[in-house]
Amino acid sequence: MIVLRTPKGWTCPPQIDGKRTEDYWRSHQVPMGDMGKPAHVKILEQWMKSYKPQELFDKSGRFKPELAELAPKDDRRMSANPHANGGLLLKDLRLPDFRRYAVAVKQPGAVEAEATRIMGAFLRDTMKINMEHRNFRLFSPDENNSNRWQDVLEVTNRAWMAERYPYDDHLASDGRVMEMLSEHQCQGWLEGYLLTGRHGFFSCYEAFIHIIDSMFNQHAKWLKVCNHIPWRRPIASLNYLLSSHVWRQDHNGFSHQDPGFIDHVVNKKAEVIRVYLPPDANTLLSVTDHCLRSRNHVNVIVAGKQSAPQWLDMDAAVKHCTAGIGIWEWASNDRNSEPDVVMACCGDVPTLETLAAVSLLRRYLPDVKVRVVNVVDLMKLQPSAEHPNGLSDKDFDALFTTDKPVIFAFHGYPWLIHRLTYRRTNHKNLHVRGYKEEGTTTTPFDMAVMNDLDRFHLVADVIDRIGLRGSHHQAGPPRQAYRTKHYIAEHGEDMPEIRQWKWSGAVRRKTD
Repeated sequence: MIVLRTPKGWTCPPQIDGKRTEDYWRSHQVPMGDMGKPAHVKILEQWMKSYKPQELFDKSGRFKPELAELAPKDDRRMSANPHANGGLLLKDLRLPDFRRYAVAVKQPGAVEAEATRIMGAFLRDTMKINMEHRNFRLFSPDENNSNRWQDVLEVTNRAWMAERYPYDDHLASDGRVMEMLSEHQCQGWLEGYLLTGRHGFFSCYEAFIHIIDSMFNQHAKWLKVCNHIPWRRPIASLNYLLSSHVWRQDHNGFSHQDPGFIDHVVNKKAEVIRVYLPPDANTLLSVTDHCLRSRNHVNVIVAGKQSAPQWLDMDAAVKHCTAGIGIWEWASNDRNSEPDVVMACCGDVPTLETLAAVSLLRRYLPDVKVRVVNVVDLMKLQPSAEHPNGLSDKDFDALFTTDKPVIFAFHGYPWLIHRLTYRRTNHKNLHVRGYKEEGTTTTPFDMAVMNDLDRFHLVADVIDRIGLRGSHHQAGPPRQAYRTKHYIAEHGEDMPEIRQWKWSGAVRRKTD
């Protein structure tokens, strides 16, 4: 690389109208733009002639052949250099079988695991088997271990080119983990790495990925244009893991609560962007494998790092992720008939609270027919005419019905779901719960209560929309939510029945 440092506006007139121009901020403006002034025309003429065009062009205005011969040829040209068209150099990653890392799930919700830690083991072995090709790196703004990717340090180190001390932790000049507390530095590194034909993954706290909003914009726009340039070869996708997310900021609080990056991402062209919210570790493994194999996309994965219930065994997870959306029959009781209500969920915590709400409905209102729909691929909600992953209206209606109430528990801001589904037949019956900018340093369940995403509010929504308003059932859920908040204020943790709750399948009606 040759770096040439020059004055700002080098070779432009030193002064215009008595004001400094060359090597000054005015050279970035239009300091002599008034062509109605003869003096400005004269200055422009003198400036252009200072480049001695008579030495560059012949009398007919053609570039002199002996100068044209100086230009590099073939692959030596900047635009034809394979490093500027990274897809020419791209080699597929060697990937271990992600199924080997599966969490053994014999019954939904019976075991717990840290989803991103399981993902980290898969990425560790991906790194290990690609060390020979040196074409895979992880990027993180000082959060690699916090987001549970620490296992990769078993096979490589953090890249570090400066002085090292005996007490340093996994620093080496040949390390393949790029870690610096600078989101935009990591984004720039990763973009350059991908554009030159390699592969990478970027993990970040969900709230702070916004720092690179404009950088993401430019990369997404570049991909959109490149998709329509035939000589541009596809490059590996830009993959994000957003963890330490809005619903689990037990010790960081309000400053770390913002799920809005996905709102920003879906503004870009449908051919480029993908958004995934896997509800557990096995679905996360399936999505991760898919993203590492994809090309010319920006893939955003949102997944929690805290210990949480695991819902699907690996076979079910692969099937669910392949579809991107589906009815969880084991959690539903509509028995292939028309449900009374559809309980939809997208995201790990919304899935947990939805299933807890369903268990309450089974206990207290067992005659209510509930259909549970889980969404992994957020873009499935858009019509197929608007996004290549979107569902047709027929398939969407088959899941969400055309006239039944839909209670949708969503990881992010509620209006994003309305934005994606406003053309659907049953949109008028869609009621979305999500983050509504309420939070503090508190317990996980209290965060859900503060934003009306908890199981009790979801049950209240069902009661309200299936015609039981005014019944003795209606007062129960708000009273339960208040009781849990009182307990949290007194004990500093969630109630045992919240912390220890497990999905138990069908239950009998409770009579008290």
